[in-house]
Amino acid sequence: MKKVVVTTLIMMSLNAIGQNVMSPELLWKLGRVTPLGLSKDEKNIVYKVSTPSVADNKSTSKLYIIPVNGGNATEIKDTKDVLKDKNISPDGKFVVYNDEVKIDKVLGKDFYPSLDKSDAQIYDGLDYRHWDTWNEGKFNHVFYKENKDGAKGTDIMKGETFDSPQKPFGGDEDYIWSPDSKSILYVSKKKAGTAYAISTNTDIYEYNLETQKTTNKTEGNLGYDTAPQFSPTGNLTWLQMKRDGYESDKNDIIVEFKGIKTNLTANWDGTVDNFIWSKDGKTVFFVAPVDGTKQLFSVNFPGLTKIAINVRQLTNGDFDVNDLVGFAGDEIIVTRTDMNHAGEIYSFNLKKNTWKQISNVNTDTYKTLTLSKTEKRYVTTTDGKKMLVWVILPPNFDASKKYPTLLFCQGGPQSPLTQSYSFRWNFSLMAAKGYVVVAPNRRGMPGHGVEWNEQISKDWGGQVMDDYLSAIDDVAKESYVDKSRLGCVGASYGGYSVFYLAGIHKNRFKTFIAHDGVFNTVSMLGTTEEVFFNNWDFGGPYWEKDNAVAQKAYTTFNPATLVQNWNKPILIFQGGKDFRVPIGQGQEAFQAAQLRGIKSRFVYFPDENHWVLKPQNAQVWQGEFFKWLDETL
Repeated sequence: MKKVVVTTLIMMSLNAIGQNVMSPELLWKLGRVTPLGLSKDEKNIVYKVSTPSVADNKSTSKLYIIPVNGGNATEIKDTKDVLKDKNISPDGKFVVYNDEVKIDKVLGKDFYPSLDKSDAQIYDGLDYRHWDTWNEGKFNHVFYKENKDGAKGTDIMKGETFDSPQKPFGGDEDYIWSPDSKSILYVSKKKAGTAYAISTNTDIYEYNLETQKTTNKTEGNLGYDTAPQFSPTGNLTWLQMKRDGYESDKNDIIVEFKGIKTNLTANWDGTVDNFIWSKDGKTVFFVAPVDGTKQLFSVNFPGLTKIAINVRQLTNGDFDVNDLVGFAGDEIIVTRTDMNHAGEIYSFNLKKNTWKQISNVNTDTYKTLTLSKTEKRYVTTTDGKKMLVWVILPPNFDASKKYPTLLFCQGGPQSPLTQSYSFRWNFSLMAAKGYVVVAPNRRGMPGHGVEWNEQISKDWGGQVMDDYLSAIDDVAKESYVDKSRLGCVGASYGGYSVFYLAGIHKNRFKTFIAHDGVFNTVSMLGTTEEVFFNNWDFGGPYWEKDNAVAQKAYTTFNPATLVQNWNKPILIFQGGKDFRVPIGQGQEAFQAAQLRGIKSRFVYFPDENHWVLKPQNAQVWQGEFFKWLDETL
C-alpha cells in the first residue's frame, strides 16, 4: 500500500489559480468523497474520492483508509482486505449479488430473429423507458452463490419481470442477508408495464434459501417500502411511505419485533432520509431535513414495553449531515456539507456534542478562497406563515454597493433546500460571480412539518408562487440589492417555476433561466415515464373534465397558457436523455419564446439526462449560464 497524506487532491497556490474566489473550472477539480464504511477492525474509515477531469471528460477514483480519530490517509488498491462485505452471509457460506437478466421480448429482432439488423422496439404497456434508458426487456435480479471460486449463481427472482435493485438508482442496499443466513431480503416493485408507471408500491420480500419460497413482508402497505436492515438484536427495520403514487410522502422508520410492527416516527412531524442502528440495538439514529438544513436525530426503541418513544434532534447548525457511516466509541461517523464546502467525513461525539473533521480532501483548496456568506432570513408569506429564506452574499461583500440578485427556484417539487453542495447549481460559485442569491424554503419543502411539505401537491401554481415573490420582494428591500437587475433561475420543478413566473412576474425580473423544466402540463403527462408523479401532483389526467383539481393543473397552472405575458429574455437548458421531463418541454418553451419574438437561447445536451454529468458538458453549462447573465442582467 502506498501512503499519501490526503489533505487535498488539488494542491494549488493562489498564483496557480489566479484568483481567490470559486470558479467553474475549480469547482470541477474538487474531489468528491464517498464513504464506503468502517474497516473490519473498526479502527479506520474506508472511502472513495472521485476527481473529474475536464480534459479527459471523465472522472477517476482512488480508495483510501483513514483512522477513525483522524490523521493521515492511506491509499489502497482495493477494499477486499480492509472492508466488511455485507454481501457475504453472516455464516460466511454464501455471497449475494445482482445481475441483469433478459426476459421480455421487446426488440424487433426478438420477434423476428431473421431481421437481426432491425432496431424496432415494440411495447404493449408503459414503462417502456425510465430516467435515461429504454426498456429492452432486461431486469435487475438478485442472485446468490456459494462463497468460493467458480460457484454457480441462483436467481431468486427467476422469470420475474421485476427489478431488484430498483431502477434507476438502486444498488446493493436493496438486498440484505438475514442474521441467521437462511434468507435474503430485497426491495422490489412487483408491477409491470402501465401498472408499474402509475405506482410507488415497492415491498420488501424475503426469500428462504431452504424452501425457495418468497414472502412479502410489507404486503399491507401500499406506498414505498425501502432501505431494509436488521438491528444488532435481529429486528427487521425499514423506511415506509403509506400512500401509493405519492413519492414524497412522510418517510417513517418501521421496526418489526416479535411479529409486531412499530412506527418509531409516526408522531414526529418530519420525514426521514436515512438511518442506522446503535450497536446495542436500543436506538436508531437518522438524518432528516429541518429548518433549511439536514440534521442528526435519534429515536429510542421500546420493544413491547410501555416506555414512551422519544425523537431527539442531536445536531444543529448551518450545515447538512448526509451519510451515516458507523460508530467508533462515542463517535458517530458521518459526512457533512454546507453551501461553501463539498462533502467531507466528520465524527460527532454523542456525549460531548462536539464535531471533528476527519477527511480533508478539499480543505487546502478552500483555504485559498474567499468564500461567500450565507444568512438565514424569515419572511412572512401572503397567508401569514413564516418562511425560511437563505440569502447567499458574494465574497468580500460590501453592503454599500448594489448587486444583481438571483431568485433560485428549487426542484422536486418536494426536495429540501438545505446546506447541500451542488456541482452545478452551486450558490458559492454564483456568489463568487458577484450575485446575491435568494433561495426560499417555499411551500412543498420538507423540514418545516408535513403540512408545509404537502401543500404544493395539486397546487403547483398557487401559494408556492406567492412564496417565491414574497421572498424576492422582501430581500429586494435591502439597499445592497439592485432592484433593476433581478433574475430568476431553476431546474425541474424549479424550471417550471421559472416558466410560470415569466408569465406572472409583473416586470420584477429582467431575465430567466430554466433547466429541464415542465413547460406544458398536458404534454408532460403524455411523455413522462413516472406517471404516478403527475397523477398525484396534478390530481389526475387532463381528460377528466369533471375533475376540477386536474383541470386547474392543466389550464390555470400550465405555464404554456401564460406565454402571452412573457416579456423578458429566457435561456432554456435541456437534456436529450431526460425521460422524467422529456425534451419536448424545453423545445415547446423555446419555440414559444422565439415565436413571441423574445430573446431566447436553447442549450441542448443530447447525451445528458435530467442532470449534467459529463465534465466538459458541465463546463459548457456553467459557461452558458454566466454568459447569459452577463448578456441580459
